[in-house]
Amino acid sequence: MSLQTYQAKRNFKTTPEPRGRKAKVSGHSFVIQKHAATRLHYDLRLEMDGVLKSWAVTKGPSLDPSEKRLAVQVEDHPLDYGDFEGTIPKGEYGAGTVIVWDRGTWAPAFDPKKGFAKGHLEFDLAGDKLTGRWHLVRMQGKPGETRENWLLIKGDDAATRVSGDVLLDMPLSVKTGREMAEVAQEAPGRSSKTGRTGAAKAMVPAGGKTASLPDFVPPALATLVAKPPQGADWLHEIKFDGYRLQARIAGGKVRLLSRSGLDWTDKFGPALQAAFQGLKLDDALIDGEVVVEGRAGASDFSALQADLSAGRSDRFVYYAFDLLHLNGTDIRRLPLSHRKDLLRPLTGTGPLRFSEHFGEDGALVLRHACRLSLEGVISKRVEAAYRSGRSRAWVKSKCSARQEFVVGGYVPSTTGQAAIGSLILGVYEGGKLTPVGRVGTGFTAKVAQDLFRRLKQMTVAHSPFSRTLTTEEGRNAVYVRPELVAEVEFRAWTADGHLRHAAFRGLREDKPASKIIRETPVSKVETPPRRTVTLTHPDRVYWPGEGVTKADLADYYAEVWHLMGPHIVGRPLALLRCPEGITGQQFFQKHAWKGMNAKITQVRDPRDKADPMVAVQDLDGLIGLVQAGALEIHPWGSTLANWEKPDRIVMDLDPGEGVAWSAVIAAAQEVKQRLEAAGLVAFLKTSGGKGLHVVAPLTPKATWPNVKAFTKAMAVAMAADAPESYVATVVKARRKGKILIDYLRNQRGATAVAPYSSRARPGAAVSAPLSWDDLGPEMGPDHFTVLNMAVRLGALDQDPWQNFHAVAVPLTAKR
Repeated sequence: MSLQTYQAKRNFKTTPEPRGRKAKVSGHSFVIQKHAATRLHYDLRLEMDGVLKSWAVTKGPSLDPSEKRLAVQVEDHPLDYGDFEGTIPKGEYGAGTVIVWDRGTWAPAFDPKKGFAKGHLEFDLAGDKLTGRWHLVRMQGKPGETRENWLLIKGDDAATRVSGDVLLDMPLSVKTGREMAEVAQEAPGRSSKTGRTGAAKAMVPAGGKTASLPDFVPPALATLVAKPPQGADWLHEIKFDGYRLQARIAGGKVRLLSRSGLDWTDKFGPALQAAFQGLKLDDALIDGEVVVEGRAGASDFSALQADLSAGRSDRFVYYAFDLLHLNGTDIRRLPLSHRKDLLRPLTGTGPLRFSEHFGEDGALVLRHACRLSLEGVISKRVEAAYRSGRSRAWVKSKCSARQEFVVGGYVPSTTGQAAIGSLILGVYEGGKLTPVGRVGTGFTAKVAQDLFRRLKQMTVAHSPFSRTLTTEEGRNAVYVRPELVAEVEFRAWTADGHLRHAAFRGLREDKPASKIIRETPVSKVETPPRRTVTLTHPDRVYWPGEGVTKADLADYYAEVWHLMGPHIVGRPLALLRCPEGITGQQFFQKHAWKGMNAKITQVRDPRDKADPMVAVQDLDGLIGLVQAGALEIHPWGSTLANWEKPDRIVMDLDPGEGVAWSAVIAAAQEVKQRLEAAGLVAFLKTSGGKGLHVVAPLTPKATWPNVKAFTKAMAVAMAADAPESYVATVVKARRKGKILIDYLRNQRGATAVAPYSSRARPGAAVSAPLSWDDLGPEMGPDHFTVLNMAVRLGALDQDPWQNFHAVAVPLTAKR
């Protein structure tokens, strides 16, 4: 259909409905409008090909999968219609009252064009009222029938509800909060609750100041603090990793301004502009940040830069966190809480979103953010006005490490006279000063000058460090007596023992330099060991979408080696090799190959004397695998010392199509309960793919057949107890909408991806050990990656698998 049918049926001099036109840029919005025409019904509209494909659902949607609701396809509607709320006058087509009953975004499970043509659309809704999986299925038409009848059916998932009626429980408009009767009684375009119906909450509270819209307002900036503030006076927001932008909307025109006032509108494509243009308001000035979200849902600055470089604009999301001006009124003097109340209704679930905040303990919010490998937290005073520039009304706390270092030298500034440009740092190891890199940020001009004057009096002719600095480390260096102690904030340790992303925080006068050592508590990322394997072509890109190279993967493994090593050392390994990266040839390999690095061990299966298998004994062995392009490490469940008796159980929870993440979480918790009932201790990790692995350590007493029989019995029992949720067979035809309880990892020769192993998939995800408290909707199966795992480890109080081997018990016949 086209919009000709829609427009031909309406007299736009009489009806308040929008004339509209087909949009050039298509998104994924949906709306359900409650329509009291000749008969009360609900109009479901899905954005496709620049229009709203529309169905009249006679009885409205039901959350009960057993109730199939008739949905009659009607003419396509323009996208503008998704915002329409009012009364269509008598004599006009569809005369009656309309409210926006629900709205949000929809995500097709398969190609929507093919599904529409075949008569089966399967999709997920993310609305204010309706969520989860839904189906639209076209019915077989009767001879002579001109209309197309479909069925609207709720999918069986966590959003299913078999009792109650969502239509009766939630009758109001999500746009204005009005009932049908209220809309029918009020003048078109007006609401007693919100003023103009097109501008949600356009009525500005007392305290605003009538003023013309400014061209630009210098942004408010946050002051860095060591930890978030406490108390009810503060709210806390997640710190985004993107570009700060001010959105200026006036007369239907949008300008996106950088933090310095530069016009960056064209950088971000038409979709983002259209989202702001779709707001029904006179004018506004919104403060926020544009991001690109990675596969795990966290903002990713590298992905944002890559999209800008490639001219890609379909993934940009603008998170609005403050409102400065609205409908001719300057509201900067209003409290932040009031400004955010005005801002929230302007945003939705598309590219323009509201930055949610938390009122809980700030330290708790930061800890949770860091455990998710996010950048940090912004804390803001609830009652503060908006003030440009840096102040303590906004403070930021970051997810990074912090400790003291000895100053062994400096490099003079190249931009300022009589000032330092960076400090050369070290720690004492075995009584000798070991260099750990430089810090070149965090200095004010005055501090840089003061440090220069102080250090100039301490210069010495020879380096105080225990080894000769490399050419890069020693370039332009001036050495000093190792007496001053600097406190430095940093992100992580590199594989060669240097600081990553370091920033100067101040001098410490309370600790003697001789007592400064490398701090490596169990709760933080430990110092990576040095590797000796040489990487050829270290800049070869293994994950193009993320820019992760061979050297990056080697650095990552060095950082996690102390945690990963116990799970792969001394075991037969199967490898997924991708010598050219994930976009090139991929092949599994479990036997040794010609030219294999000497640090990789060759071992022979006692039952297979033909070709030797591979194993590693140390970090160098693992780096040898990286050199060979091994992007996934899959160890046996038994060791070389005891081939026939496994020392762990691995239950792989593999969701089929249409399974909600909440269902996978529930499955993991049920496996945990069953293992604990058998006297075992259950540990958890993400697969780095689609699901979760529940792992139980064993004292190696039982044989492979015993372990397989035990795990099969558990899987079969779960499938028998809840056949609507689980299957224990790998047949794909039986898995749709269900979770496979895969017990086949627990047989001789089978493998499972190792804890902390990378996965050869877009996103550079890793199989990440979790605590059971970590498990939640915000942490998907591929949330943790080669790039963000170090931040997570730095935020943990302890290794989630710290006692893994200590709690192993035998799998006895009794169990």
